[in-house]
Amino acid sequence: MSEKSGKSPSFQQIVPPGDTVARAVCADCGFIHYQNPRVVVGSVATWQAKILLCRRAIEPRRGYWTLPAGYLELGESPESGARREAREEACTELLIDQLLAVYSIERLSQVQLIYRARLAEESYGVGEESLEVALFDWADIPWPDLAFPSVHWALGHHRDSLSLAAFAPFRNPASRVGDMAELP
Repeated sequence: MSEKSGKSPSFQQIVPPGDTVARAVCADCGFIHYQNPRVVVGSVATWQAKILLCRRAIEPRRGYWTLPAGYLELGESPESGARREAREEACTELLIDQLLAVYSIERLSQVQLIYRARLAEESYGVGEESLEVALFDWADIPWPDLAFPSVHWALGHHRDSLSLAAFAPFRNPASRVGDMAELP
């Protein structure tokens, strides 16, 4: 509610002067409510040659396997966010190596920053958003049960990066946008 008028603001979808995109603009005071993409941070975390995966306890895709990842919080660095997500979902501490990939999932208005990391020690557990957490050898990854296309991409990009000390971050594979229809 507006303190001056005692009524709720009235927003209209218009293109503000000097802009090119329709935005929610308050008809009373001209405030522009920008809605921007959400940033997801996560990691392909390993212990020796095994990859840490979490079985989701939440929707979407409850019961499917994923990387420890989630939304970046306000006032948090992406690296700190990736470490926090690993603590929350897999009860583990990470040592971040470098940025592995930047994925764009336009249908969800998401930018995903995925890091290459390793567990600080062989210690992990089931966090509140996970049903199960496990370390997998490459051959044992439950490929048909991975939650999202970007999990497939990140695992493949991680494998492609293993022999590289430094590299430019990977991005969406050619012509891939992260639609669920892209899952194998």
